[in-house]
Order: sequence, then structure tokens, then C-alpha cells
Amino acid sequence: MQPTIDEPFTAIKPDSTWNNSTHFGTEYAALLVEPGYRPPPTIEVLPSEGGDVVAVKSVHGEKGEQAVEGTLQFSGYEWHVRNVRSTRGGRDNNYDSANAWTDANGFLHLRISNNAGQWSCAEVRLLRSLGYGSYRFVVRDVSHLEPAAVLSIFTWDEADAGQNHREMNIELAKWGDAASKNAQYVVQPYYVPANVVRFNVPAGVLAHSFRWDPGRVAFKTVRGSVADGPSLVADHVFTSGVPAPGGESIHLDLYIFGNAKNPLQKDAEVVIEKFEYLP
Repeated sequence: MQPTIDEPFTAIKPDSTWNNSTHFGTEYAALLVEPGYRPPPTIEVLPSEGGDVVAVKSVHGEKGEQAVEGTLQFSGYEWHVRNVRSTRGGRDNNYDSANAWTDANGFLHLRISNNAGQWSCAEVRLLRSLGYGSYRFVVRDVSHLEPAAVLSIFTWDEADAGQNHREMNIELAKWGDAASKNAQYVVQPYYVPANVVRFNVPAGVLAHSFRWDPGRVAFKTVRGSVADGPSLVADHVFTSGVPAPGGESIHLDLYIFGNAKNPLQKDAEVVIEKFEYLP
């Protein structure tokens, strides 16, 4: 059920048009329903017209291979490349699959680009759920990022809104404020003060990691690419509000924060050298 199980309905505009965000598939279906209709999260067979179901229409995708288009290989895993809009960060950001790629070294590049006055961002999503364990990301220097640019490394469960979509974040951003610290660890919801720890990261290569265990998540950032390097930048352990695993996956998102006071001025690019997971 798209766009999410907890928000299954798409409003029809006064001009009778509508739009929805979904993922690649081999077949798509739309139901026109009465306000009282309550859809199940998933179904094997489309419902018949009648009662609260006014009309049913399905169409095939343009190509059978569309379901696997928009993916890339990075650090031994397959990732889906986002190509639809998102309102993350309080701004309606466009995403372009051309803004995410790997180079000859296997490093992942994420870019914010401007094409004829239109900004587009980059996001990749791991195509599997890993659950409890250690997650590590080696990120090249991000000190060049403008205050309006955000690099977010986070877990997210699209299909289940429970436990705040199982979202936990490592975010490298000043949130539009040039004088602000430029990094934070978060266990959602972010509006609970104890769920956010702000800190500063220096220039250079950094290894960001978190260890996720039942009722506990331990974040750490060190200089260099070694997992337990001697130069600790920041660390913090959360023991409250930590989600349990479900259908979450890792997302790597470079996007524009919705702050009109300090808009983005130029293209941005971030390089993530490596992702590593250990149970």
C-alpha cells in the first residue's frame, strides 16, 4: 500500500488530478474508494468494484526490468537510488538518480546539483534489512558543505510507522545556521531533547558508526578510516526510545534543508568510501 501503510490515501485535487510516490514495480494499481474504505496493508488479489470500492484500474510497468532499474553496488551491497521527491528537512526536494554513482575505487558519490535553476538531491537505500549489529561509514571531508546542505545516514522503515519508523540518525549539517555545530546523533523523535546530541566534526576523513543492541544504541565518530581509531571525535549511548528491528534499512541522503534565510548557493558533493556491517 503506497505511499505508506499508515497513510494509504491519496487526495484527489479539485481539477480531478492526483499524484503519489511509490517504488519501481512490474505492475501498478489504483483504487477509487469511498471515505469509509479501510485497505489492508498488503493484498494478493485486487478487490472487486462494489461497496466502498468505486473503481479499480491496473497497468503494467513500461518494462519488465523496471523493478531492478535505479540500483547500484556499493561496499558489497545493492542499493536503490531515489528518483522521486521527498519533503525530508521541511523542503520539497527533487531527487535524480544521476546524482548517485560509484567511482573506479568503489567509493559512493552523492551530489546536489543545479540544472537550469532546478536543484536535485541524492539518496540511496540498502535493499535489505540487517537488524541489530555494528554499522560503520567512512566519509570524506564534509567541511565544505554549506549550512543548507545535509548529509543524513539513517535507518528507516517505510512500511511501519511504529517506533517512529525505526529511525536513528547520524546527521552532518548546520541546519541553515552558519554558527551552529555541524553534526548530531539522533534517536527519533528529535523533538525530545534527550534524543539529540549535537557536536562538531573536523575536516578530513571520518569514520561514523553505531552499535545497535536490544534497548541500546552506541554512536561513535573517529578521525580516519579505522573503526576504533585513537582520535575520538564524539560518542554517545542512547538507552531510551531505541527501536527494535523490523523492516528498516539504511539510507544515505544528501539533501537541502528548508531554510529560506540561508539558501544553498552552489552544487555539493560528498564521498562515502565504505560501508561495513558486522552482526
